Amino acid sequence: MIRLSIRLAGVTALVALSLLVFEASAQQQVPPAPAQDSSAAPPAPAPAAAPIFPKPDPANFTAATPTKEAVDAFLRVLWGYDDTRMWQVWSIQKTPVEGISKVLILAGDRTGKQKPMTAEFFTLPDGKHIFADNDIVPFGEHPFAEYRAQLQQRADGFYRGSAMKDLELVEFADFQCPHCKEVQANMDKLAVDFPKARIVYQNLPLPQHPAAANAAAYGICVGKEGGSNAFFTFAAAVYDGQDGLATADGATLTLNSAVVKAGLDPAKIAACAATPAVVAQVRASVKLAQDLDINQTPTLMVNGRQVPLGGMSYDVLKQIVQYQEKLDGIAP
Repeated sequence: MIRLSIRLAGVTALVALSLLVFEASAQQQVPPAPAQDSSAAPPAPAPAAAPIFPKPDPANFTAATPTKEAVDAFLRVLWGYDDTRMWQVWSIQKTPVEGISKVLILAGDRTGKQKPMTAEFFTLPDGKHIFADNDIVPFGEHPFAEYRAQLQQRADGFYRGSAMKDLELVEFADFQCPHCKEVQANMDKLAVDFPKARIVYQNLPLPQHPAAANAAAYGICVGKEGGSNAFFTFAAAVYDGQDGLATADGATLTLNSAVVKAGLDPAKIAACAATPAVVAQVRASVKLAQDLDINQTPTLMVNGRQVPLGGMSYDVLKQIVQYQEKLDGIAP
């Protein structure tokens, strides 16, 4: 059986709702054995067809807000980057709580390869948020606007590309995170394919990685001393030697080696990294991630749209960035 899984748990609610991760089970159709000729090819499977959603019942639309048009506009922002995505607003119903409505969506894909499934969420009285599987996430025709504004004001990591913030891609990453290391190649591709983008590296050292906070502090000091080019040289060297961060002695050697590759003095950078101002800057970056409802790495914010990078193909990532450009009226 083929299953459509809509993950809405925790801080990834908005991301998961926007990505609709499709998962296929191992069960497959097995063609029947030929009656006589064992060498004959099995019959070709019937071509898949797009699902046909049943017509919604007007009786299922008992809430005054949100309107079906408002929900459709929200879903177009989330899912419109994928031409194969299709959905039907099935119901918008009142709940016992004034101002809270329950929304039910039928979702599938036009290729017919996935079985349609349902997603539901509750819109809140302010009209700007929804409650989905224990998390509150932005809602509306422009759900990413508030996060985008916060990033424009508070994202202070070193960047490459444009000094302008029309298209701002903010990567929240941890130097000791294996998935962060894996996605750096895709970040390099983004820099080539979107030369007008401002691509920011924002520190999010996770508590389970003991060397990550110090590596973040080193990176800040490298950038302060040598500029953005020195920072990205340092970052690439740290990721290349990431295994060395597993022990205290190895972390010192790895960070010092990366500083040397960036053309700077390790002793000077180490002293800088231990200062209260730099430690506070790392903590402020973590606080920014918390305020944006991010607690996993690597996560990319594309003009405020949260995109989990782990396991994502570059083609899909590029498609999302291009779509967000279009939504925000940015000339490619």
